[in-house]
Amino acid sequence: MSEYQVLTVVAGFAFVYSLVASRLDRTMVNGATVYVAAGLLLGPSALDLVELRLEQEGVSQLAEMALAICLFTDSANANLNVLRRVETIPVRLLLIGLPLTILMGSAAAWLIFGEIAIFEAALIGTMLAPTDAALGKAVVTNPGVPADVRESLNVESGLNDGICVPAILLLITLAAGSVDTADSFGLAATLTFQVIGIGAAVGLVMALIGGFALRSSASREWVKGTWLQTPIIAFALLCFGLAQWLGGSGFIASFVGGLTFGALTKQHKADFLNAAEGMGDLVALITWFAFGTMIPEFLSAGFQWSALLYAVLSLTVIRMIPVCLCLAGRGLQLDTLLFMSWFGPRGLASIVFLVMVIGAKLPGTDTIAAAVVWTILLSVLFHGLSANPLSSLYRERTETRRGEI
Repeated sequence: MSEYQVLTVVAGFAFVYSLVASRLDRTMVNGATVYVAAGLLLGPSALDLVELRLEQEGVSQLAEMALAICLFTDSANANLNVLRRVETIPVRLLLIGLPLTILMGSAAAWLIFGEIAIFEAALIGTMLAPTDAALGKAVVTNPGVPADVRESLNVESGLNDGICVPAILLLITLAAGSVDTADSFGLAATLTFQVIGIGAAVGLVMALIGGFALRSSASREWVKGTWLQTPIIAFALLCFGLAQWLGGSGFIASFVGGLTFGALTKQHKADFLNAAEGMGDLVALITWFAFGTMIPEFLSAGFQWSALLYAVLSLTVIRMIPVCLCLAGRGLQLDTLLFMSWFGPRGLASIVFLVMVIGAKLPGTDTIAAAVVWTILLSVLFHGLSANPLSSLYRERTETRRGEI
């Protein structure tokens, strides 16, 4: 299949979708849902106009870049005044809710998929624990959702994938038998310090340098017009690439870099971010299109009811129970707990992790792929369809409570 054929089909669909994107954003069917469906339709499983292969390194890199840009722009847009007021909520979600989600997800995988090893079950639980900043954007950018809920979900989705990276690397190593279990604690500590520490340091330092440079340039009107689109995209990828190059988490670097940049750059921040977000959205949506075309390859081992069951559990009880437990006693209303626990979409980070696991060629790769792909598919469908309606319903309930007070 000609690469120009692939380019033509992808670019053509992106152009057509852009003509109605703003209208679709106000409906239940938009964004990732449409692009995944288009990928399935135009890919090998149907019309066979586009074919992308897992061994193509560009596919995983595209997902990484999309997530890095999304993390940077979302964190740069964060309202720090609100975040300071509710900081204990994202801290609880990350330090209590995330480990509980991993444990529950690993235990469920061990029980449901009896044929896989314990480390492979733990891989499934860890790969599906992070929430997706890109797929959850419809909620965290919706002004109708209370700011404290939006900022808490934004921080959670911005940091949990980077936190999971060292665990993923460790579990792949253990599942492949490359290190003794006795040495795993030392390796885990080393990976955690290296991946998270380097990522955070790179994001902080680069934001201080880059933020100063952008402020100085903008104040002198050295960058304006069409050039406003370039700096943020390039800067987000710079944070990501440098952290990865140094052995850290590019995702942590992108989020910390964006958060620091947003805090230090107030006067010109909106101009830069508004110009860059369209490009970030396009990269993310093309990634979803590529994912849609590769679903048949991901599920080449055939349909598994157990994988579908696990996907349903992963999006419901495995996510919702830990969130409700870790936020218990915070005085949150039941509808707030349910809203926050439901909107834990799985997406780009899980795709990146899946490509890493497939590359390791573990014995249980087919089962792992089925569980992850079905969870992502159901998340794209159900979270995509419910984002706008449930956000509107939740806004109405919160406004009603304020009116009663």
